Amino acid sequence: MTAPSPRQIAVALEYDGQGAPRVTAKGRGELAQRIIETGREHGVAVEENAVLAQALSAVELDDQIPEELYRAAAQVIAFVLSLRGEMKHVRRDGISP
Repeated sequence: MTAPSPRQIAVALEYDGQGAPRVTAKGRGELAQRIIETGREHGVAVEENAVLAQALSAVELDDQIPEELYRAAAQVIAFVLSLRGEMKHVRRDGISP
């Protein structure tokens, strides 16, 4: 296993269907790798999106994501729900018909 890049960023979101998703974990380098590994160990879908991760890394822990990131986060949530089979149809923009 190669060492994680110090530039690698991971951000974990939690969405309970109310309000906006919240940032529940974030980190760079080794911490980012641990966040990803822990998520995978618990069956959490991992979406690789460096631009979104960078933007979300500025959000404080336990804060809801800002409105300007709603669409990008909605696409990730729609992707995760489609993997779980909880959404029958998901368009590329992350909005279900």
